[in-house]
Amino acid sequence: MGNVDLYEQFARIGKALSSPRRVELLDLLCQGERSVDALSRTSGMTVTNTSQHLQALRAARLVDARKDGTKVIYRVADDEVCRFFFALRELAGARLAEVEQFVRRYVESADEYEPVGHAELLERARHRGVVVLDVRPPDEYASGHIPGAISVPLEELEDRLASLPRDVEIVAYCRGPYCLLAPRAVELLRERGFHARRLEDGFPEWRLAGHPVAIGAEER
Repeated sequence: MGNVDLYEQFARIGKALSSPRRVELLDLLCQGERSVDALSRTSGMTVTNTSQHLQALRAARLVDARKDGTKVIYRVADDEVCRFFFALRELAGARLAEVEQFVRRYVESADEYEPVGHAELLERARHRGVVVLDVRPPDEYASGHIPGAISVPLEELEDRLASLPRDVEIVAYCRGPYCLLAPRAVELLRERGFHARRLEDGFPEWRLAGHPVAIGAEER
């Protein structure tokens, strides 16, 4: 195999991620394995288009699939795929002004205080000095979440404010540093008089850092 052939193999990864919708699907799969139908609903794409994009990612060995009855369940091929996605995201943030503008406008605008780091959250959770909210959709929470976190999808937050304590700080998290669910949750909580901050990144980064993870839907 000559150099050109080798570079062609490297380029397969770039080609697989040449579509923003495939990058979005990879981001979603770093939350946990999902069915084609679930990915279709979350991304807003048709099932057919979702399946086609997933097949392109699978051809590049970035995702795997398994059958569960009549459903096809997709997952990232391994944790290195998510680490690659995080590196791609960080490179884009460092090199592209448009990413910085997005963060400044939509993410940092909600940060009256510094985001909460992993070490701080672990320490405060150990002493029950914080309430942790997972504001992702319930199926993402069920696939994996920070232990002790309460599942409160963003669209349900306003209706569930009465159940949240006002004498303890609330830390919200979602899919990652560019996910808007947690900043919007923090903004709503502060408007209603709660002391709230967001986690510095999201659940995938928490999991890959080797911190404890819980699996399963919250009992209600």
